[in-house]
Amino acid sequence: MLDIGPVHRKEYEMVAAQSGGPTAGESEKNADPVIIAQAPGRIHFLGEHGDPNTGLYLSAAIDRKVKVAVSARKDNSLRFYAADLNERKRTTLVNLKYKREDRWSNYIKTAIHVFAELGFPAKGLNFTITGDIPQQVGLASSSAIETASAVALRGFFKSKITDLELIRRLADAHSLFFGKKNETADYLVALSARQDHFLVVDEMNVAVHKIKSPLARCKFLLMDSRVPRLGTESELEIRKEELKTALQLLSRYRHDPTFRGIAASDLAESAENLPEEIRRRSLHVVREIHRVYDGRDCLLHNDLSGFSRAIFHSHESLRDLYEVSCPEIDWIVKRAQETSGVIGAKMIGQGFGGCTYIIVKGDSVNNFRKKMEEYERIFGFRPIIYEIKLAAGSRIIPS
Repeated sequence: MLDIGPVHRKEYEMVAAQSGGPTAGESEKNADPVIIAQAPGRIHFLGEHGDPNTGLYLSAAIDRKVKVAVSARKDNSLRFYAADLNERKRTTLVNLKYKREDRWSNYIKTAIHVFAELGFPAKGLNFTITGDIPQQVGLASSSAIETASAVALRGFFKSKITDLELIRRLADAHSLFFGKKNETADYLVALSARQDHFLVVDEMNVAVHKIKSPLARCKFLLMDSRVPRLGTESELEIRKEELKTALQLLSRYRHDPTFRGIAASDLAESAENLPEEIRRRSLHVVREIHRVYDGRDCLLHNDLSGFSRAIFHSHESLRDLYEVSCPEIDWIVKRAQETSGVIGAKMIGQGFGGCTYIIVKGDSVNNFRKKMEEYERIFGFRPIIYEIKLAAGSRIIPS
């Protein structure tokens, strides 16, 4: 039998039998097997809320992942089953489009669209999905669904499409289905990551540089603040418009008005005539580009003190210049900074709540957890703390 792992075997067998597709056992006897792929979540350690057009990040994949199983059907129906939610969705290739009520299955549809556009017979398919990536906290769980689905379909159809072409087509399909751009950085991390490595991810050049982690004796923690996030999308749209206005104004003084170009020169001279709020947003972006490079160099030279400074300065910039943090997250970061053995702590994701990552020396984890016991008493939210590791990228799970 195929080793489906966390994809619940009984549930998969049930949905396959009900929908007319092959069961896991039957697929081994037939020409159309069950293909299972997994894709990881990710963390941007530095670079979030940077240049919206040419993003530069210091990132890593984490050992929280999505698994997607795909098998053939005898009819033209596309069936989706979320094992963790016990939810089913369905559509056909003719009706393949975004539907709000289809929620998680919309991300699988983007991958189906890619292979349908390539001319593969993407009809009559069963999909089963399971995963353990915390959602809505900035860990790219939706991109992981898209990537796992695409890698599974690439294996199912025995396609020779390269990772770079797959990234481009997934990004285009995401824009088509959801009406907004998705970061290609998410796909780059999911497809390029290596276990125990950081990644310098360059969206401008669609490139990844891998750095072996010097933090083998450290633990990586995620702390979900559980703060409800209200009005996040509208606030972030305001920030993006402010950055767009900044580049328009800077184009009067520069031949190459990009934040990457400005970061290579002197922002102070270019930005002195910008309105104060727009200037602050621009300062965050330009300094964050520098911090990604600084963080890279610190990791390469095992400079943990310098890496720590880059992380804490990044959070301060998100708090004071880009203004997307909140009191609860700031409290977590401040207490972490005061705790012996903590290398760094910073908010991740869209902001205004959500998650903080903490890098702490292994023998100081219990001390940090004890410090965090005050959080619920002060703010009234019960946090969730996850321990994670830097993980490898997407792959087919062999039978």
